Amino acid sequence: MNDNFDIADWLEKIVEKVNRSLNFSLPSEDLKPFNLHKAMRYSIFAGGKRIRPAILLASAKACGGSIDRALPLASAVECIHTYSLIHDDLPAMDNDDMRRGRPTNHKIFGEGIAILAGDALLTEAFAIATTWNAGKTYTHREIISELSLYAGSLQMVGGQAVDLESEGKSISIQELKYIHERKTSALLCLSTRLGGMSADCSMEQLRALTHFGYRVGLAFQIIDDILDVTQTSDKLGKTAGKDIKEQKATYPALIGIERSKELATELTKEAFDSLEIFKEKGIILRKLAEYLLHRDH
Repeated sequence: MNDNFDIADWLEKIVEKVNRSLNFSLPSEDLKPFNLHKAMRYSIFAGGKRIRPAILLASAKACGGSIDRALPLASAVECIHTYSLIHDDLPAMDNDDMRRGRPTNHKIFGEGIAILAGDALLTEAFAIATTWNAGKTYTHREIISELSLYAGSLQMVGGQAVDLESEGKSISIQELKYIHERKTSALLCLSTRLGGMSADCSMEQLRALTHFGYRVGLAFQIIDDILDVTQTSDKLGKTAGKDIKEQKATYPALIGIERSKELATELTKEAFDSLEIFKEKGIILRKLAEYLLHRDH
């Protein structure tokens, strides 16, 4: 594997693998309650790029692990991510009508079913994680603990709560960083850590993956903030300009677009530095970081 590695082709294959895994793992629409299961599948198969599963699987590869063995954990993380999007789009939260180029879950199924679909996907994530074939170093207990920590009030949900409470208020760059570290970086850190753990990684490797996930996660959110003000709704697949309309603090709003781009590039460089321990095996993670930095939607 070399620097000519085609990340777009690799991602396309990973999306297929993850979708097959999710299709197998989640309840069928033919099972009662039909509408709930339909709502769950509506959002999980709405055409997402599967970035978090991809980072998890690339982390497994960096540690010499197997993509197929790590797939249940990748599917679990995607369930958590999708649940967070369903709830984030609700009228009580970001009140958005479009996600991934189609109507949001509550616009199709109503608020009640959308809430329950998110609840069910979060719960399914833990069930799916228990199907992972544990190795010698990490147990199911440790995997479930990771999922609980990074998806909970101290990380992802906590970041969403502070984000919601900060709307319309003037906050500092430190407070904004706190929100992004939890709302976005948390799941990317979880992805890198679970990928490494699926491959029985060493503590040194786990620390490197955590540093990588944190920096890529923060850069990811900064680029998201930039795209919200520079791209159209059609390009993004969701409503553009929402941050300004909702008076949300963002990196472009606080430090400007150009400095935001510089900061995202600096964070990506630091993420690269974290991968030195993996040598050639870290190439997919490096390519993913580059892809996320230069994306336009």
